[in-house]
Amino acid sequence: MWRVAITIAGLDSGGGAGIHADIKTFAAMGVHGATALTCVTAQNTYEVREAQCLSPQLVRAQIMAVWDDMGIDAGKTGMLGTREIIEEVASVVGKLGFPLVVDPVMVAKSGAPLISEDAVDVLKRRLLPVAKVVTPNKPEAEKLTGMKIASVNDAEKAAEFIHKEYGTEIVVVKGGHLEGGEAIDVVYYRGSFHKFSTPRLESRATHGTGCAFSAAIAAGLAKGLDPLEAIKTAKQFIYTAIKYGVAKGKGHWPVNPTAWVEIPAERWRAYEELRAALEAIRKNAALFAKAIPEVQSNLGYVIDPRYAVDVNDVVAVPGRIVNYMGEARPSGPPAFGASSHTARKILALVGKDPNARSAMNIKYSPELVERARALGYKIAVVDRRKEPEEAKKIEGGSMKWVVGEALSQTGGTAPDIIVDLGDWGKEPQITVVGRTPTEVVEKVLRLLS
Repeated sequence: MWRVAITIAGLDSGGGAGIHADIKTFAAMGVHGATALTCVTAQNTYEVREAQCLSPQLVRAQIMAVWDDMGIDAGKTGMLGTREIIEEVASVVGKLGFPLVVDPVMVAKSGAPLISEDAVDVLKRRLLPVAKVVTPNKPEAEKLTGMKIASVNDAEKAAEFIHKEYGTEIVVVKGGHLEGGEAIDVVYYRGSFHKFSTPRLESRATHGTGCAFSAAIAAGLAKGLDPLEAIKTAKQFIYTAIKYGVAKGKGHWPVNPTAWVEIPAERWRAYEELRAALEAIRKNAALFAKAIPEVQSNLGYVIDPRYAVDVNDVVAVPGRIVNYMGEARPSGPPAFGASSHTARKILALVGKDPNARSAMNIKYSPELVERARALGYKIAVVDRRKEPEEAKKIEGGSMKWVVGEALSQTGGTAPDIIVDLGDWGKEPQITVVGRTPTEVVEKVLRLLS
C-alpha cells in the first residue's frame, strides 16, 4: 500500500526549499519520502551564504541504499550542483529506470546560482533524456532553449523544443513568471498541449515553489496516477501551498506543503469539537433554554487562524440554537458557513487575538453580568448607540466595530464576556468568548449555575 518517492536534491538550512520542501510534500501527498542529499547550503529566505556539494559516489550510494531496500516508485531532482553529480544521477537513474521528475534548478529565489555553468550542458544532454517530466519556469526554459518567453504561445514552443531536442517525455513550462491574472502552466505530452491554470496569487510565499511542485508530481507518479492527473493535482497542491504560505523571514517566505492536509484536518477537528460542545448543551437543555435570547443563540468555532479566510472557515449551527418547549436544541448538525453573524464576530475576534476562536451569544441581563464579575470574568461593555454610521453601512462592519470597542477595553486580548447593550431594533446580548466551543459552553454553564 505504501509507495516510495525519492528526492535527489540539496539542503536548505532555512527549511523552505530543497529536500525539506520535498519531504513535506511527499508526506502531505501520502507517499513515503526518501532522500539522496547532493549539496548542503547555508541559506535563508533572502540569501545563500555558502554551499558545499557531496561526492558523486556518495550521492549514488544514497540512491542505491534506498533502491536495494525499499525500491523507488518515482523520484525527482532539485539542486544537483556540479556536472559530476548530474552525470552520476543520470547514469544511475538510467539503469534503475524509475520515473524521474527533473526540476532544473539553476538559481535560488534570492538570485544565487545553484549550479555551475559548465553543468548546464550536462543537464541538457545527460539528465533530460532520462527524465519522464521536466518542470522549468520561464527563466529556466529560456536557458534550456535560448528562446525569449513572453506568452503562453512562447511557452508552448519552448515545451515542444525541449521535448524534441532533449527527449524528455513530458515538459511542463510553468507560468508563474508570465503576466496575467492566471498562472498558466503549459504541458507538452504525446504531441499535444495541455494547460492548467490557477488564479495568480500576490504572495511573498514563493520560496520552494518549484521544489514542492515537482515533488508533488513525483508523488503522483509514485502512486500510479496518469501523468496529466499528477500534474493537475500538483498544480492545485502548489496553489494551496502558496496561498497558505509560512509568513516567516525577511525575504521570500516558504511555501507550506502541509496546508494540503492540515486544512482538511483542521475542519474535521473544528466540526468534532463543536459537535461535542453541542452535546453538552443537550445534556443541560433546560438550563441553557433560559439563556436563549429572542433572536436565538448560536455557537461557532473557527479553524486554525493561519488558515481562516472567511465565514466558510467557521463552523456553527444552521438555523441557530432554539428554545423548544423549555429546552435548548440545535436546529441541525454543525456546518461550515452556517452563520454569517456569528462567523463575522469570531473572525473579527481571532483577527486581533488568535486564542479567541469560539463564541456564543446568550440573552442579556444585569444579573448575568454581575455573576460574570463575581466569577472573575474579563468583561467589556459596548454601547451600540455610539456605533458610527460608516461601520453600519459596511457588510460585517458592525461586528468589527463591536469587537474593536471591546478589545480597546481589555488591552487588546479578548474578554470572556462582551456585553452588547443593543440599539434601536437590536436586542441587547451577551457574547461569551473562548478558545474552544467546549470552553465557551463551560463558561456559560458557570454563569447559569
